[in-house]
Amino acid sequence: MSKTQKHKTALSEKEGISSSRITSPKSISKIKSKRQEKPSSQGLLQGILKGNIADLSKAITLVESKNKDHLQKANEIIKGCLPHANKSIRIGITGVPGVGKSTFIEALGMQLTQLGKKVAVLAVDPSSTLTKGSILGDKTRMEELVKDKNAYIRPSASGTSLGGVARKTRETIILCETAGFDTIIIETVGVGQSEIAVHSMVDFFLLLKLAGAGDELQGIKRGIIEMADVIAINKADGDNMKAAKLAKVEFNRALHLNPIKESNWQPRVVLCSAIENTGIEEIWKIIEDFENETKTSNYFYTNRNEQNKFWLMQTIEERLKTNFFQNETVKKELKKQLLLIEQNETTPFAAAEYLLNL
Repeated sequence: MSKTQKHKTALSEKEGISSSRITSPKSISKIKSKRQEKPSSQGLLQGILKGNIADLSKAITLVESKNKDHLQKANEIIKGCLPHANKSIRIGITGVPGVGKSTFIEALGMQLTQLGKKVAVLAVDPSSTLTKGSILGDKTRMEELVKDKNAYIRPSASGTSLGGVARKTRETIILCETAGFDTIIIETVGVGQSEIAVHSMVDFFLLLKLAGAGDELQGIKRGIIEMADVIAINKADGDNMKAAKLAKVEFNRALHLNPIKESNWQPRVVLCSAIENTGIEEIWKIIEDFENETKTSNYFYTNRNEQNKFWLMQTIEERLKTNFFQNETVKKELKKQLLLIEQNETTPFAAAEYLLNL
């Protein structure tokens, strides 16, 4: 037996496949140089106004970046987009993991595109607090909607956001509206009471629930249910229909315990099945009724103005925090203070006071 044969195992490498002779080196070089080109903010803005999805995606990537150079570019694009934004209905959809958010959004999105709507889905993917990574698998779970030419799905990592929304979702909404999308759907991580962040950036808040999961009792608590404009009990099909109907009665009773909304809108409870595509049409009709009623009462517009003020304060807080931790002096002193804390020579509060006074 030869030396080569003796050490051959299933893990041995096979000879690689040579590059195709069809693609010329000149073409490869041209493609590489094209990829390395950095589009200007004006170029991206013009592309977004024309509805170019590639330019929209590039602009969103700039907006989500923490790079200082990207920040300036992103601000220029957003400023250019503002006169063309605010022409959509913004819908927030939340619910506990496993409630069927992605399946429901696909069913709703497919129905809307058939009605001639342009739908943008901003799907927020949970991030690991340890590795900072995320799966970003929402596109694979909306396999039909992702192929629809009138739909755009943008998954983003939630990062450290407690609200279950990505750090720059607010700006992304503006970019999508400028690109011509008239219905913006935000799918959140679904982490409970901290969903107030998504509530502060949408017009309509839809809460998906499961029957028989013990959630009926949550109706008597203030929190996420109090913010919902519609509670949709999903997976109301087959053997689960009886439990779903009972849950609907319980939630309707619970809603009467909540105070009257500022919009004077009376929240509703509906049954739906994203798999069987039932109840989706009714939910969209409710959203249309909500939009018409709140626009007539002017609440729709005053609410958006209040949301803008809220996000002004949030942006200031975020910028102050970013600038603080990027300061070179703070970086050096922070390491020293952490060491002193480990050695029990200072307290976290004293260390924080010292760093802030820098």
